[in-house]
Amino acid sequence: MRTYAGHSSAKESNALYRKNLEKGQTGLSIAFDLPTQTGYDPPDELARGEVGKVGVSIAHKGDMHALLDGIPLGEMNTSMTINATAAWLLALYLTVAEENGVDREALQGTTQNDIIKEFLSRGTYAFPPGPSMRLIADMIAFTVDEVPKWNPINICSYHLQEAGATPVQEIAFALSTAQAVLDEVRPRVPEETFPRVFGRLSFFVNAGIRFVEEHAKLRAMSALWEELGRGRYGVTDEKLLRFRYGVQVNSLGLTEAQPENNVIRIVLEALAVTLGRDARARAIQLPAWNEALGLPRPWDQQWSLRIQQILAFETDLLEYPDLFEGSKVMDGLVAELIDGARAEMAVVEEQGGAVEAVDYMKTQLVESHRERVGRIERGDLKVIGQNSYTSTEPSPLQQGEGSVEV
Repeated sequence: MRTYAGHSSAKESNALYRKNLEKGQTGLSIAFDLPTQTGYDPPDELARGEVGKVGVSIAHKGDMHALLDGIPLGEMNTSMTINATAAWLLALYLTVAEENGVDREALQGTTQNDIIKEFLSRGTYAFPPGPSMRLIADMIAFTVDEVPKWNPINICSYHLQEAGATPVQEIAFALSTAQAVLDEVRPRVPEETFPRVFGRLSFFVNAGIRFVEEHAKLRAMSALWEELGRGRYGVTDEKLLRFRYGVQVNSLGLTEAQPENNVIRIVLEALAVTLGRDARARAIQLPAWNEALGLPRPWDQQWSLRIQQILAFETDLLEYPDLFEGSKVMDGLVAELIDGARAEMAVVEEQGGAVEAVDYMKTQLVESHRERVGRIERGDLKVIGQNSYTSTEPSPLQQGEGSVEV
């Protein structure tokens, strides 16, 4: 259970992490500011106005020591949302752990490290796709033995959906990226090691408001991942073939209008990735109800954490076998998504793989996003509080001292 957090300075973020851990959070999910993500030091002219703004600023080992002060790294599972500079941030993390007496073999966590999705959606890249992919492959080859519990890359379909991807595109482009990464790493490790490389790849997925379709998407991704492992890479170990993913539920659908409605959206999206045991997320982080308005307060983040805790400990959600097993509706939808994703992956492959097909995939995402926005603007896609049922009473959550105002 995590909340995605980091702001201002390392010291201030450390205080926030400690508070969240005291409230029952069981892992860290570190948000870095844009200069850190793109490799600029805070005093750099190009970093002006962005230091500590959308995450914490980390420029050197001293910053990392301050960020992690008093946190038991040997017991912690730490997710670092970092891509272009992932190798440098992981090196700082390993060094701080070692200087605190924690062996790197004990460290657990994830570096996002997915540069293809930066070209497709976010834009925080520092090097071209080809050289970036070589850097990623070197880092994976290093961690598989040196930091064996670490997930060196988190293939991000999350950002693809935020950029407009349909479920088929989200599946196909994410798995095509994973395939490109694996093909780059394969010559760098001994043949007997490669199945463990396959088993260390993890995914960071999105869960939108279309509850049934989103759950089917995850079952489809799981089936295709196993198919890819067995067929293309010869992996036979059932444990290494598991589709391991963490999730943050959809932020694209959070609204400024009537933001209290976002709580209902967040709960439903969390159910999409937890209700079916055979496709259940390994880690979840939920956004705050008011993230469309500004940086969440500690109380807002606490509310998101409590949602997870209520689902896990008050409901009977985790007590039963897979609730969708044998469902004709679910099986049919999964099969439809698998067929669509296979066809889209074939197009990417024909263009030379994910690295060469960046322009193609970007064009497809832009078109899908344009179509979605058009449906909202025409009223064909209902968004409660935004383009339908817009009359509302004043919200006590947005009034008074400490409120978040538009």
